[in-house]
This record gives sequence, C-alpha cells and structure tokens, in this order.
Amino acid sequence: QVQLVESGGGLVQAGGSLRLSCAASGTIFSINVMGWYRQAPGKQRELVAEITSDGSTNYADSVKGRFTISRDNAKNTMYLQMNSLKPEDTGVYYCKRFGAVVYWGQGTQVTVSS
Repeated sequence: QVQLVESGGGLVQAGGSLRLSCAASGTIFSINVMGWYRQAPGKQRELVAEITSDGSTNYADSVKGRFTISRDNAKNTMYLQMNSLKPEDTGVYYCKRFGAVVYWGQGTQVTVSS
C-alpha cells in the first residue's frame, strides 16, 4: 500500500522560510514522478512543483525563484524548500505520486502571516 506523509508545515511570517518533506512508502520511489500541490481556502488545488525520476523540475510561475523541489531516492523522500514566503502562499500543501494510479498525502498546513 502506497503511503505519502507530509511534514514541515507551520506558521511563518512573510519573508520567512519553511521546508516541507514527503516520505513515501510502498512504492518504487526512485522511478516515480512526484509533485507538490497546494489548496487555499475556497480555491482549487493547484500545482506548485513537480520532479521527475531523473531530477527534472517544473514550477508554477508564482513560485519560480522562491521554491525549490528536490528528492532523495535513498531516503524515499521529496522536499520543498520555500523561501521568501508570501501570505498568498498560505494553504494546505499536498504530496502527489503520479502514475497509472495517483496517490495523495494527507496534507500539511502552511500559514504565512503578513
């Protein structure tokens, strides 16, 4: 059974930083395309960043230059380093495993105060 567990969310002031982690189990993590999504109150879930098995990355325009997605295949873990956080980055951040069957984590709350 695939499990994705996010951690690292919290409350931070604007301009601050957070590092999210997504620990995966029950899957061959190294071959999976993985991604971070977020959902703000009253809005649809949106892509933040994604990373392929070989480390190629793609970012939403709103986070380019501020967020960095990475992965450690030896630890079955994906990360999202978030710098220069803005109030509009507030939301629940979800880890996603792409594939024939899509899996989601339970989410971790990020709140950025102004």
